[in-house]
Amino acid sequence: MNQQNSLVEYGSRRVIITITAVFCALLEIIDTTIVNVALNDMKGSLGATLNEVSWVITAYSIANVIVVPMTSWLSQQFGRRNYFAASVILFTVASFLCGNAHGIVELIIFRFIQGLGGGALLVTSQTIITESYPPEKRAMAQAIYVLGVIVGPTLGPPLGGYIIEHFSWPLIFYINIPVGIIAALLTLQYVRSPKYAEKRKASEVDWLGIFLLMMAVGSLQYILEKGQEEDWYSSSTIIVLTITAFLGFYCFIWRQMVYKYPIVELRVLKNGNLRMGVILAFIQGFGLFGSTFIIPLYTQSILGWNAYQAGLLMIPSTLMVAFMMPIVGQMMQRGVSQKYMIAGGMLIFFLYSLFTYKIMTPHTSADDFFWPLMIRGVGLGLLSVPISMMALSTLKGIEIAQGAAFSGMSRQLGGSFGVALISTYLTRDIVGHRGDLVTKLDIYNPAVQNHVKGIAAGMQAKGMAPNTALQTAHQLLDGSVTIQATILSYMDIFLYIGLMFLVCIPFVLFFVRKPAHKPVKSSMTDAAH
Repeated sequence: MNQQNSLVEYGSRRVIITITAVFCALLEIIDTTIVNVALNDMKGSLGATLNEVSWVITAYSIANVIVVPMTSWLSQQFGRRNYFAASVILFTVASFLCGNAHGIVELIIFRFIQGLGGGALLVTSQTIITESYPPEKRAMAQAIYVLGVIVGPTLGPPLGGYIIEHFSWPLIFYINIPVGIIAALLTLQYVRSPKYAEKRKASEVDWLGIFLLMMAVGSLQYILEKGQEEDWYSSSTIIVLTITAFLGFYCFIWRQMVYKYPIVELRVLKNGNLRMGVILAFIQGFGLFGSTFIIPLYTQSILGWNAYQAGLLMIPSTLMVAFMMPIVGQMMQRGVSQKYMIAGGMLIFFLYSLFTYKIMTPHTSADDFFWPLMIRGVGLGLLSVPISMMALSTLKGIEIAQGAAFSGMSRQLGGSFGVALISTYLTRDIVGHRGDLVTKLDIYNPAVQNHVKGIAAGMQAKGMAPNTALQTAHQLLDGSVTIQATILSYMDIFLYIGLMFLVCIPFVLFFVRKPAHKPVKSSMTDAAH
């Protein structure tokens, strides 16, 4: 029996391993978004500025992106079971320390440590689930895993909002502790490690590669997280870190290609399916995290909802993804072409973006969002599993873990690029739209004058002095212009995200041609040999 088959589990053992891995992946992703709604409370409680408290998110993201590419190597060094259990324990202990932090510096340090533990959970969970199922059932295994990846970003805001509303912010970290303890015990009891080649001696470890990787991805993630806040290249810090990231990646790639024992095996990217999967994972991350970021922002800033209400809006879409997972898994097991499912998912995601673009007004209701978000759920269901399966479908042995690391990192960087670009675009586009609207607002136009007078008359009827009423009327008109400019910018973003997916469809149909004639069962069986 070869190594690949030796890790296949059956019966209750496989169920336990699957649940453990999915919960760990879910915990990690929830923690990337649950903190967002608690920043104000943390700021007040810890006496920090908004800039300081935003590092609670940035530190976690940087640590995540640093550790993800190294997970395959670390699994080989320490054994997958030991490394996964240690990551769960580190994540759980750091969660306790985050909840118990007495200052903002402490909290940022503990969040970074939590991110180091959490980054490993996502990729290693995918590898464990993939190798625990026989080849013909791996499509369903990926569907189960991807469900956790999609549900996580959606559950974070409403769960965080509910906790903040009814309890206090430390509880968003403490809820990880019982799950983490159970997951660590189940991992040590049930998860098995592959038989890796002999681990490297300290003298053989690519310490320079580790340093270059940390320097490169850490700098890039900082740029994406903080670029808009520091006005991009008007900041000397951003300029220095851009040069650092470029040189870091260049030197890291060179080092990995020439060193005998590389920390990240770049040669695995010679696999065409993995290469395409990594590109599509980036695009998927851009669309998924971009739309997950923009809808709560719109509902809270324009419609006046709180974080809990905004988070609940996304639940139907998540339930639709859950409904789609077994259907997609069955379709793939029956040999439906991956490229047609991915192309179909991209077309549906375009339609979702187009419908959302059309319903945006200052008075859009939750009911208006229902069907577009359900369409989003169908699109994500058709995209997520085929992309994940295509990336890993023709890999074998240790390559599965290496491929999962590249795919996971690409999805996360896609999300970071998406949020960074959307934030920058919003800030600048609102100014542009506002300028256009103001030029069309002629104060000498009788219709405009009558509108202002009508508002002022209403204010005077409530007892306001004439001068104050007129000033207030002008302020309200100015506010309505700003709101309209903001809505136009949100509409632009959805239109451009949709067009990005639409443009990718021919690209997918053209480049994912080779494996298309193979049924999934056949290609997955090849991976086992």
